[in-house]
Parts: sequence; C-alpha cells; structure tokens
Amino acid sequence: MIGQRKRYSAELKAKVALEAIKGHKTANEIASEYGVHPTQIAQWKKQALRFSTAIKGCSLPVPRLRTDSKQQISVSVGMAEGEL
Repeated sequence: MIGQRKRYSAELKAKVALEAIKGHKTANEIASEYGVHPTQIAQWKKQALRFSTAIKGCSLPVPRLRTDSKQQISVSVGMAEGEL
C-alpha cells in the first residue's frame, strides 16, 4: 500500500528553519518536536539561508565558530602533526 506524501505549510517550514538557524536545539530535537526528518530540517535551513541572501536588506544570522575554538583546533592539529 502506497501512502500519501506529507505536505508541510510554508509557515511550518519557516518556523522549523528559523529554529535550526538559531542553533539552540539539535536537528534531532527539532525533528522530534515537529515530527519531521532531520534531513528535511537541514534542507529547509539551507533554503532559508539561500533565500535570505537573495532578499535585499534581509539577512539571517549564520552560526560561526568562536575564535577560541578555531585556535584550539589549530593547536590540536599542530600537536598531532608534531607527534607524527
């Protein structure tokens, strides 16, 4: 038996994408809350970020690594290279 495809409203997609962009919850937490697959959340987030750059004057915050995290990663990589 073949089931019907789920259709999600634009409002739900935007709400889920915005929550994913904020980064306060993991994709799995958001997925269980809204009943969608984590991969779908990643796609909606990507679309929202791409769409926000297409609109003049509208920008959504893009999560970035903190500088201390970058430094810690480079130190770890340098130590690993020195150990070889």
